[in-house]
Amino acid sequence: MQQNTDDEILRLLQSPDQRRTAFTLTVNRYSEKLYWYIRKMVLNHDDANDLLQNTFLKAWTNLDSFRGDSRLSTWLYKIAVNESITFLNKQRNLNNVSIDDTDVFLLERLKGDSYFDGDSAQMKLQEAILTLPEKQRIVFTMKYFEEMKYEEMSEILNTSVGALKASYHHATKKVEDFLTKDI
Repeated sequence: MQQNTDDEILRLLQSPDQRRTAFTLTVNRYSEKLYWYIRKMVLNHDDANDLLQNTFLKAWTNLDSFRGDSRLSTWLYKIAVNESITFLNKQRNLNNVSIDDTDVFLLERLKGDSYFDGDSAQMKLQEAILTLPEKQRIVFTMKYFEEMKYEEMSEILNTSVGALKASYHHATKKVEDFLTKDI
């Protein structure tokens, strides 16, 4: 079966009788990538699955407002980022954690997550990432794990490329310092 391009999917999404089929193509194309992005933000499998469903539900209900000014993937990542941030803020409130504090509650959840099959090095990396401020964590995750270009990140986060580069630089330095402090 031939892989549909985003442009073809967008065209199908505009057609009322093709919308469901096109959305199924969208879900099939982006589920795994979005899941892993969300998972790296919230760390827990069940939470990531829930947020992925919320992301696609929001995309479906807002299809009419998507004008195609950005790429389909950019729009979906923007929704996923917002869903993840909203979720994390709710979790911080429930755990009485300031946005400036390390999200240790996430690390505790990760350690108790039966789906996490990482070794101690992966756990240490996740711990290092959790020490980053939220914005740096988002940028680090997009660049390091997703290998996203700064231009696309700029569209998703509404931030200049220069600011993103600086944020990523600071994040990598903090992660490196965290990982090498006991050596």
